[in-house]
Amino acid sequence: MRGVPDSRNRRAHIQYPDDVSSFALGKALTRMPELPEVEVTRLGLAARLTGEKVDQVTMRVPALRYPLPASLPDRVVRHALRQIRRRGKYLLFDFGAGHLLVHLGMSGSLRLVARNEPPRRHDHFDIGFGRQVLRMHDPRRFGAALWVEGDPEDHPLLARLGVEPLSRAFTSAALKSAVAGRRTAIKPAIMDAAIVVGVGNIYASESLFRAGIDPRRPAGTIADARLARLVVSIKEVLRAAIRAGGSSLRDYVGSDGACGDFQFRHRVYGRAGTPCLACGTAIKQLRQGNRATYYCPRCQR
Repeated sequence: MRGVPDSRNRRAHIQYPDDVSSFALGKALTRMPELPEVEVTRLGLAARLTGEKVDQVTMRVPALRYPLPASLPDRVVRHALRQIRRRGKYLLFDFGAGHLLVHLGMSGSLRLVARNEPPRRHDHFDIGFGRQVLRMHDPRRFGAALWVEGDPEDHPLLARLGVEPLSRAFTSAALKSAVAGRRTAIKPAIMDAAIVVGVGNIYASESLFRAGIDPRRPAGTIADARLARLVVSIKEVLRAAIRAGGSSLRDYVGSDGACGDFQFRHRVYGRAGTPCLACGTAIKQLRQGNRATYYCPRCQR
């Protein structure tokens, strides 16, 4: 671990491993929690924990993706949780004096359980709020929990992130500027967190289908009107997934332990060989950047 103690050079006093930026930009499994799943978790936790005071912290392992902050009990016990924000796929728990930055990794989930509920295998740490406990479950240990003092936006995991897709700043003009001159295929382009955050593999495929754009088309060659349609589609797909509680594939559950059901509304993702719901043509699958892509060869041009 190395620290950044000098506040004259950085506003955030942080501790992170030398390779921390590789986690922010690295490859992840297709079925990891994506933006809708993280937002559903945030909404569920914020409704029940905002304003509540921490009375206990239990850590059962020394590290997940990175070492857990050993000082966390001293940082948060007797402090109230002010709010929970989301930046991309990261959750920011604001305790006033600092933030707990949490990433669910490939298989993680945060659940609220009763104080007396015994931990299961892979339940790695608890934060107690009276009669309820916030519990981190992560079978693969690719999640993260880091303590950040100062502005969390300065943390190296967040500093290079692009625009939020559900914000007003994500416009067709912004997307056009970001992909101008790029020969990269449009699907990996919209999955690039430096361009727009949180559009993971599932929702990239679904958004491109709704926009009628072939996922292989070079990003910089797409007409303005089609980019505008893509921006609208991304927002629509993400909002619909949030309303449905996310897509529960393999590991993801919400903060109450319930599964989302947007996976039953997928129009192309995971449907290779089945008829397109719009035209009847068989859905095709290909690999892009070592990720599975699903599309309709007739509807998407």
